Amino acid sequence: MVHQGNTPFRPDLAQSGLKKARQIWWNLAPSQLIERVLLAGEGRLTSTGALAIETGRFTGRSPQDRFIVKDDITQDEVWWGDINRPISASHSEQLHKDLTTYLDGKGLYARDAFVGSHPQHRRALRVLTEKSWSNLFAYNMFLRPSAEESADFQPEWHIICAPGFKADPQLHGTRQSNFAVLDFTHKRILIGGTGYTGEIKKGMFSAMNFLLPTEADVLPMHCSSNEGKDGSTAVFFGLSGTGKTTLSSDPNRLLIGDDEHGWGADGVFNFEGGCYAKTIDLDPTREPDIFNAIRHGAVLENIGFGPDGVTPDYSDASTTQNTRVSYPLSHIQGAKPSAQGGHPDHLFFLTCDAFGVLPPLAKLDAPTAMYHFISGYTAKVAGTEDGVNEPKAVFSACFGAPFLPLHPGRYADMLGERIATHKTKVWLVNTGWTGGPHGIGSRMSLKNTRSLLNAVLDGSMDSVDYRRCERFGWEVPLQAPGVDAGLLSPRSTWADGQAFDEQADDLANRFNENFAGFASGVSDDVLAATPKVMMVVN
Repeated sequence: MVHQGNTPFRPDLAQSGLKKARQIWWNLAPSQLIERVLLAGEGRLTSTGALAIETGRFTGRSPQDRFIVKDDITQDEVWWGDINRPISASHSEQLHKDLTTYLDGKGLYARDAFVGSHPQHRRALRVLTEKSWSNLFAYNMFLRPSAEESADFQPEWHIICAPGFKADPQLHGTRQSNFAVLDFTHKRILIGGTGYTGEIKKGMFSAMNFLLPTEADVLPMHCSSNEGKDGSTAVFFGLSGTGKTTLSSDPNRLLIGDDEHGWGADGVFNFEGGCYAKTIDLDPTREPDIFNAIRHGAVLENIGFGPDGVTPDYSDASTTQNTRVSYPLSHIQGAKPSAQGGHPDHLFFLTCDAFGVLPPLAKLDAPTAMYHFISGYTAKVAGTEDGVNEPKAVFSACFGAPFLPLHPGRYADMLGERIATHKTKVWLVNTGWTGGPHGIGSRMSLKNTRSLLNAVLDGSMDSVDYRRCERFGWEVPLQAPGVDAGLLSPRSTWADGQAFDEQADDLANRFNENFAGFASGVSDDVLAATPKVMMVVN
């Protein structure tokens, strides 16, 4: 039996390997998918009109359980190691066979979509899911074909997602029962044993990170992007928790996208049709665009509730710190319909420095920018993860190492070429701590961070004086509109200058230790940008 949504039914599932699904709900509208979730007792409607679900045991990605099939396409191209774990073609085939056997005879939700707003670089995708809420996530996050495009839709890639299917590590070559497997020969992504929806979008992002540099000379980027009224484009790189989504959601600028983009010959373009934002401690005053986007059609994950059981409590982290919401870009009033922009005028490297060492704003020359792009630094603070009892430095190459199948140097070289060609300015922005490390200092205020970004974007920072930081090699402004000048120099915010120097030297050492693995593949100019450990004199 086949059920259709508002788009024509495409009966051919042979490409996916599925043969005899008992029922297929095809391209259902959000209201239809929400109804299916509620009928199955797998979610609830909140007071905002959004759907709330629980993803089960996994409330985040499982990087150690993400695999790439090692075959003729990937064996000499992929940067194999702890991040890109190989799985044999035979194990993948067995996993695919058993996964499709598990789904055959069950109800199934099918979704046709595109990845990539640029018509020359997009990929046609079919998402087949066991759960209706997984399919609603795909509706929100991928680009939705028009009726005309749907009529003769031909998928190039398939994602098959079945949280209820558990792998047998001995039989399937996985680490444990959950898995995400990328297969470039068969152009498919297999996901099972986990209900965390982020595996769906990040699986396809990883695929694009392999395909675009090797096939189209397009740089894939883990970043957000927005556009000013004058058409200028800004790009924000950053790991989770650094403010990438929050800072790109600006009522005075058009949002191009919040997480995944490509930079091609004619500018940047969003890969996605929606946003996937963190909701922990979400505040309507500080993040009004995200707060107001949580309405009918949005999917909240693993949140808590107030006493009435339907009002979201965004401060509740009892299930996870990684509470999330997905929603279409159309839920953002200032979203740019084309999801494309010009060549970036400014790049911002966002970092949440929990050691209180980095300045709230710094200007980077090209070699220093390349060094810090490859480093991809941020920090985790105590209490956010089991076992993290003090600030912990985190380095993720190109601000997205878990999603990069190629060596980070490949992406860094592409970024460097584009910065030079388009004379793009590069800035470091610390959204973390000042006046001391976490537990002693205070968090940078969002108001001050926005003031600094606005000053960069409106050109005000072009006319101020800067001081070179000898330890890290960047230029720190001496003044900025609307921000206390004393905040701009991190050392001056500490009560104990020597304690700052010791902490700064310690962080510089961490940078150097991390970068040792990349040193042989970068230029002398980039190596010269390595932070210097200064002699601390009592």
